[in-house]
Amino acid sequence: MKVLNLYAGIGGNRKLWKDVDVTAVEINSEITGVYKYNFPHDIVVVTDAHEYLLRHYTEFDFIWSSPPCPSHSRLNFSREYKCYPDMTVYQQIILLKSWFKGKWVIENVIPYYDALIKPNVELGRHVFWSNFSIPQKNFTNIDVSRSTQEQLSKDLNMPIPRLKPRLLLRNCVNPKIGEHIFDCAFKRKQEKLIN
Repeated sequence: MKVLNLYAGIGGNRKLWKDVDVTAVEINSEITGVYKYNFPHDIVVVTDAHEYLLRHYTEFDFIWSSPPCPSHSRLNFSREYKCYPDMTVYQQIILLKSWFKGKWVIENVIPYYDALIKPNVELGRHVFWSNFSIPQKNFTNIDVSRSTQEQLSKDLNMPIPRLKPRLLLRNCVNPKIGEHIFDCAFKRKQEKLIN
């Protein structure tokens, strides 16, 4: 199965995926070094994920995208200077919903506004849009804004990166959420029960 992991960061969402060929896209070459260390068999592409999606979406069976979230975060209420929300998340939802034949999911933070396209599910501190059913499930939700890098590393079961450790760990999707969503996309839990 060919999987595209956009805005891959250090790979929290991808950590528990099994038996997949993953192409990870991240624009920051230092961050891709950490990702490559965590997942040495994945293909890692250093480029703009938004453009990569537009040019390559037809080549994959499953797409996970985690576009930048700061302009959507509820932390914007505490900013002195306001900014426009980055519409990348909605552009990608519309593109994939309209044209992509495989399974897809787009993740972002819970927005400070009413979402323009209603998410399918809220899990932990994230919302998800997808073209498949993702049942609600409870996950531990630590306060990432106050947690130390050691607490984040333990909660995510991810090693502490040398580069911007707290920031990179804060940006991770909980690997158990990534596994839950991947299993839902391909009904892996049901297959395991039947066999």
